[in-house]
Amino acid sequence: MEAATGVKHGVLLRPLWCGLWAAALAWISGCGGLVRNDNAEGVKLYQQGNYLGAVNCFQAALAQQPGNPDCFYNLGATYHQQSKLFRQPADLQTAEQYYHLCLTRNPDHVACQRALAVLLVEENRRDEAITQLQAWAVRQPTSAAPQIELARLCQEQGDLPTAENHLVSALAIDPNNTRALVALGSLYEATGETSQALVNYSRALSIDPQQPVVSARLASLSAELSTARMAALPVTPVSTPPFSVQPVAAQPPFASGSVAR
Repeated sequence: MEAATGVKHGVLLRPLWCGLWAAALAWISGCGGLVRNDNAEGVKLYQQGNYLGAVNCFQAALAQQPGNPDCFYNLGATYHQQSKLFRQPADLQTAEQYYHLCLTRNPDHVACQRALAVLLVEENRRDEAITQLQAWAVRQPTSAAPQIELARLCQEQGDLPTAENHLVSALAIDPNNTRALVALGSLYEATGETSQALVNYSRALSIDPQQPVVSARLASLSAELSTARMAALPVTPVSTPPFSVQPVAAQPPFASGSVAR
């Protein structure tokens, strides 16, 4: 599945599960105007593919507020993306270092936890990724986020039953967590359990109606399910009475003077 390696004003632009989630841009809270401007410019350059320029801007933001975990994360995400495009091992190592710097200062940085797990999987270090996320879950037993990220990792690796278990655990912690509901709906959709997917999408929309992608999936699946049900209905034969031979009435005599036609 996709690697979460986008940046925004201090936080990752996280993709929706299997294309169903999208995050909006936001400022770093508590940063000064110069820091915000540097991050905004860095995001702009990142989106344009100017990763060197983005790095320079994020480093300038970090210089204005040393130790800011979001700045470390943005730098890590940029180097991570560079490593994918240019195949430079050094960029991947730098990305991992920045991710660790971010988590050292904010161990519960959701975007960074996700991004580091993705990086480790890409490096064929899946066990490390799972250990990292499990440690986070142990440290934050009342947070649904670690369970959701574990589920995403398992689903990406094709382990759907374990992914489902983690999502069920996430919803046990937070029954109204729309990310978990949408993720579980996506998983059910992928496994052909359309009715269950509809239930989860509907509940997610009842909690947060401002999810156009989820609304579109709900409408599409509802139409598909309705069509399937119609196609499965038995065809009722038209009842017709048994064929019977009726006696032919005698031809009446022609009237006097008429011509038979």
